[in-house]
Amino acid sequence: MADVRQTIARIPGIAATVGQPLGHRIDHMLSGTRANIAIKLFGNDLNKMFVIGNQVKSEITGIECLVDVNVDQQVEIPQIQIIANRNMLAQYGITIEQFNEFVDIAFGSEKRADIYEGQSRFDLVLRLNSDYTETIEGIRAALIDTEDGKKVPLEQVADVVSISGPGSISRENVQRKIVIAANVAGRDLRSVVEEIQATVAENVELPEGYRIEYGGQFESEESASKTLMITSILAILIIFLLLFQEFKSFKLAGIILLNLPLALIGGVFSIYFTSGILSIPAIIGFITLFGIATRNGILLISNYQRLQSRGVSLIETITQGSSDRLNAILMTALTAALALIPLAVQGDLPGNEIQSPMAKVILGGLLTSTLLNIFIIPIVYSILNNRGIIKTEEV
Repeated sequence: MADVRQTIARIPGIAATVGQPLGHRIDHMLSGTRANIAIKLFGNDLNKMFVIGNQVKSEITGIECLVDVNVDQQVEIPQIQIIANRNMLAQYGITIEQFNEFVDIAFGSEKRADIYEGQSRFDLVLRLNSDYTETIEGIRAALIDTEDGKKVPLEQVADVVSISGPGSISRENVQRKIVIAANVAGRDLRSVVEEIQATVAENVELPEGYRIEYGGQFESEESASKTLMITSILAILIIFLLLFQEFKSFKLAGIILLNLPLALIGGVFSIYFTSGILSIPAIIGFITLFGIATRNGILLISNYQRLQSRGVSLIETITQGSSDRLNAILMTALTAALALIPLAVQGDLPGNEIQSPMAKVILGGLLTSTLLNIFIIPIVYSILNNRGIIKTEEV
């Protein structure tokens, strides 16, 4: 995508946003624009808003890792405005409601009935002849009924002028808005937004009646991060309770949970050496690691308990129990890793922008959890057993 941005930047006079199709859809649902960050400027005067929007753009363009900075384009199109002259309307006894109804029907048309011809149906539409709707002179000459039944040209009760105006007006909560959109590449979204907010607050002075709101992925990311944090804590608690139910020992459950920080080590390193961004998919990857790491600990501890209940010595229990479960642990880890490698290395392909960070975290966690589990769990189990903290389960 960096090459695409660099190539497009050489083309003068265009505004482009580069991203993945899935990412564009998510951004559009969250903020109404196909970009990571949407700076929404609200106000009344579109021309003034456009000037302020370009000022905001110039101030934030130099922020590190901020790309595709664009302001909503205001394209002027020719328009014909019919402005009522209230004094003349009152003189001829025409109310504003009647005037608006005439303009709406005469130039916008109105469906009056349906005409059926065999199996086909056609709308019967009422409107003025094209002689009065296709030119500004014709519009001015269109006749409107007065209170006493007479007709007068439209130009006598209204000003018909030809001007240029915006092709579209965006609104949110009934207020006019202009969006300054931007993407982030190679940096976490939250820190970029905080720098944008500080830069705009310091360098952009808004007139009275104008305000700025910030929208985009970072809002949903902040909310989702809190939810995932609570979910992670609940997941660890539920795992601990299930382990206690299985082994009937808080100590054995605690030993198995030692695998969680072992898995976190690899996940953190994988983020640090790849994107450097703790995203929502990465957090989901950490939660997935909890189950994988816990499984490895269960395989070892359950086998140790089984051997010791048969009267096998501690040293032989550790040696034989670890070697018995080594193949199972390595095979399950290898199987999962082989399935995740394509997702991790193809993160630049469309649709993989969510799967790739999650796969990288799981791969890193699998590596450290599997390797350290083989050494840390036997050592901790042996120490606690020698000190009499762990009691052998009788069978």
